[in-house]
Parts: sequence; structure tokens; C-alpha cells
Amino acid sequence: MHKWLETHLNQLNVVNQMDFEKGFTRLGYSTEEMQAHEEFKKIAQDLNLNVTRDAAGNLWAVWEVEKQAPLIAIGSHLDTVHSGGGFDGAAGVLTGLAAIKHLKDSGFSPKKNLAVVCFASEESARFGISTIGSKAVSGLLDKTSLEQITDANGISIREAVESFDLSWENIEQAERDHNFLESFIELHIEQGTRIEDQAKDIGVVRGIACPIRLKVTASGMANHTGTTPMNRRADAFAAIAPLIRYVEEQAHIINEEQKVPLVATVSTIHLSPNALTIIPEEVELGIDIRSVDDRLKNKMAAKIQQFCEETEKDRPGVSIQLDKLVDNASVFLDDEVQRKLTAASRQLGMEHLLLDSGAGHDVMNMTHKWPSGLLFIPCEKGISHHPKEFASTDDLWKGTQVLAQYLKNEAGGLS
Repeated sequence: MHKWLETHLNQLNVVNQMDFEKGFTRLGYSTEEMQAHEEFKKIAQDLNLNVTRDAAGNLWAVWEVEKQAPLIAIGSHLDTVHSGGGFDGAAGVLTGLAAIKHLKDSGFSPKKNLAVVCFASEESARFGISTIGSKAVSGLLDKTSLEQITDANGISIREAVESFDLSWENIEQAERDHNFLESFIELHIEQGTRIEDQAKDIGVVRGIACPIRLKVTASGMANHTGTTPMNRRADAFAAIAPLIRYVEEQAHIINEEQKVPLVATVSTIHLSPNALTIIPEEVELGIDIRSVDDRLKNKMAAKIQQFCEETEKDRPGVSIQLDKLVDNASVFLDDEVQRKLTAASRQLGMEHLLLDSGAGHDVMNMTHKWPSGLLFIPCEKGISHHPKEFASTDDLWKGTQVLAQYLKNEAGGLS
């Protein structure tokens, strides 16, 4: 099975061998994503699964035993960030297919229908909007507000979707009702080191730390750097720069006081006019705050608001505006599904770790309609969204076995 996993990991990444130098750029609704979807389709058909594509471009590969039987789905995505790794998303699709192969090879006869789903456009790398495919399936896609959003080349989401030979007008037809699935499971690389650090085999995820995202804009006055006296300046950059250190320090303080972790990052900066001889007139900072405890996220945002207000008072000529771009409540996954995933791990003699996810995944949309769970496998040194992203074949096989055991337990078949 190890050889099968290695061969088909390459196939899903549309390569003969993994590229750990340049990585992969397979953006949502791009030709590259479409090519990976075609490889998924080939592998699924080789496993005698019936493959269909929904109105959002998601692929469903179904092992159908009876039309009226309940359907259990597992899966993830195949798109990547710019110069990303070949495991984020792909590991979940690969192990889903491998779990079906493992069950078929063992002679398992399910009493329920089983599916592997390959979602479209999970990453936000192209349009700044994540999980488009799974949002459509779960009825969370706001089509009207999204259709004019464009990528770096001016191509709109609508145009990109229609380049997939899909209809933007009909994309909401991808939505499925509450009776469509009995449960959904996603497997993903951890994108961290907790499983590795604690020498566990598998991670069972409890919750997903959805973000608060802030935009802080400091406005001063541009002037000549050589002729403007220091006491006559309204330097927007000098005024707002201490906020960067403040965010890091306050996140550490909150983590010392609370059991539930929080992370906060000043992760973008735009400075204008950004010229060596001109005092900065406007600086825009982007801040990402995450925790599964929404109270802590709001506490951190309030601290930043207070810091900005105090800075504005202390800096004549500089005004500071804070805008909340995103405020998503954290998502908690189904307790019963967690219990079943834990039980499946124990049946296989694997040690599991209960943990939370600091990154969003398709499962956070699926859980709005269906009992859903998320499994993590280790990724070396926690590196992700980078060409050196890596998960061992041993860990891919462990994840495959847990998925297969869960399906075996749930599908109620006889070997």
C-alpha cells in the first residue's frame, strides 16, 4: 500500500516525483487545478467508483451499494497556495481514495454508500476567498457578493468558475440537503508540530479557530525627509509601528493567563508613498487573530482598539482607523464523530491526540449541515504552505487505516 500511496500522491500532484524546491502553484479554478481533478477522476474510476461533478466543480467519487442507502463522505481539496506543498489538501484526497481501495482489497461489503469528495478552490490564494466549493455544497456561498471579486490578473470569480465549463448562475445547485450525508470526515496534515512533539500517531480535532481580521489605517502627512524638522512631522509609520510589537506582547500575556491558546499576527503592511525621501503619509496593517475561544479573540481586538485610540491622542496630526474585516465564530466539530474517530484509532492500536485547528478547512462548512470530523496526520517540523511541506508515507498509511476503520465501523458491512 505504501507504493500505491507514493505513486498516486505524485499523480494527484500531476508530477512524476514531488518537487520540494519549487513546490506547486495550483490555484482555485485554474487549469492546474482542473488537471489535478482529472487525475483524481482517473484514480477513482480505476477503483470502480462513479464520479460526478457538481455545479461548483466539486468531484464526488461514490461507491454505491444501494440508491436509498445513507451516504458517508470523506475528502479534501487539491488546489494550493502560491508555491505551496504537495500534501495540504492532497493528503486528504489521497487517503480517502486509499481507504476505499483498502476496504475493497480486504473484501469489505458496505451496507451504506461511501464517497470521496474533492472540493474545488479551498485556498484563498487566488481570490482572497476560501473554501468556495464546500461553501456551495453546504449552502453558505453568497454568490451575489462574490461574483465581481477578481484575482491579481483581473479575472473575476465568476469568469474563473465559468472557465471550468460551469455556470455561475447555477452554482447554488451544488447545495445538498440535510439528508444527503450521514457524516463527513476530512483528513489533513496538521500544519503544526503538536502530534510530532507528543509522539502520537494521529490527531482528532475538536474545534477550528476561525479568525478576527482587522485593518488598521494610520494617516499622517507626507513631507520631505531632509527638510522637515522632527518636531513638525506627522509620520504615520512612526506612529503605528509600536502596534506591531504590542500585538505580539499582548498575545503572549493572554496565553500566560488562559488555558486556551490564542495567536495574533500583524501579517500585512502597505506603506504610502513608500519612497526613501518622503515621510510616510499612510500605513495600513493587517492583523489576524485566532483562537477557538471567541471571547479571547474579542479581548485581543479590544486591546488593539484601545492602543490605537491612545496612540491617536499622543500623535497630533495622525489619525488611526480600525476596521473589522472578518469576525467568524469558531467552529466546533461533532462530539459523537470525534468519539468514533478516537475509537477507530484505538482499534488499530494507534495513540491519538485531541487538539484544535488554527487553520480553516472545508470541514468547517460541512459541519454546518452534517455531523463532521477532522483528522490530522503529522507533517515534518510543522512546515506547510511551503515547498518543503512533507508527510511520510507511514503517516499517510496510518491516516488511511483510521479512515478505513471509521468507514468499516459506520457502514456496517461484513468482511
